[in-house]
Amino acid sequence: MGTLDWFKSLSPVSQALVATGFTWFLTAAGAGLVFFFKKVNRKVLDFMLGFAAGVMVAASYWSLLAPAIEMAADSILPSFIPVAIGFLFGGIFLRIIDRYMPHLHLGFPMEEAEGVDTSLHRSVLLILAITIHNIPEGLAVGVAFGALAADLPNATLGGAMALALGIGIQNFPEGTSVSVPLRREGFSRRRSFWYGQLSGVVEPMAGLLGAIAVIVVRPLLPYALAFAAGAMIFVVVEELVPESQIEGNADIATMGVMVGFTIMMSLDVALG
Repeated sequence: MGTLDWFKSLSPVSQALVATGFTWFLTAAGAGLVFFFKKVNRKVLDFMLGFAAGVMVAASYWSLLAPAIEMAADSILPSFIPVAIGFLFGGIFLRIIDRYMPHLHLGFPMEEAEGVDTSLHRSVLLILAITIHNIPEGLAVGVAFGALAADLPNATLGGAMALALGIGIQNFPEGTSVSVPLRREGFSRRRSFWYGQLSGVVEPMAGLLGAIAVIVVRPLLPYALAFAAGAMIFVVVEELVPESQIEGNADIATMGVMVGFTIMMSLDVALG
């Protein structure tokens, strides 16, 4: 039995766990660059941040919102209402986490740390910022695989795999964006790598939760897909875009968005 056949034989929950394990692995692979580099050129980093934003925007529509709209067509409400509600609540959920969890976005001074007041070290706040970022990503992958249990024509294994692959690809630079700054702040290579990969551990947890939730409560599917999309768009606008442009590399970051969007769109159309 080949790897793909083995994967297909798993339950949707197990598939979600394997897929989010894969995205976590790519976060760790990106963090592993700290063993070879002590710093990353800021233009390269801003391109990577833009790339991640582009992937998340494309995934939000093709992998989450479009299927959610199709699934909501069978509800007693107009199809846009469940999707609009889920999308807005996804943003609200991330806003609440953003408001209360202490964290610091890449490139910003300690004075601009967000969340409740804390005495946590700058490095910990950087890790927490990426961890917040990874919650909607893991949730999105989990919901996409959980939707397969509903046996709906617009929920396909190829589409869920495309989403996991796209999220995994953009997780690679995320791991680097945590581990390399930690190395610059005096952490050893091993500690920098450890904390860099640790920022992605939340993805399998969120993925498992998302898959189980939509399987147990099938009517939640359109809401859950839209919720994940709203949470990801919140991260893009509130975090990734500002971080990618803080050093004045707006054009480079924008090209990263275009490339990331194109790759994620192509993956979803080709595999979905």
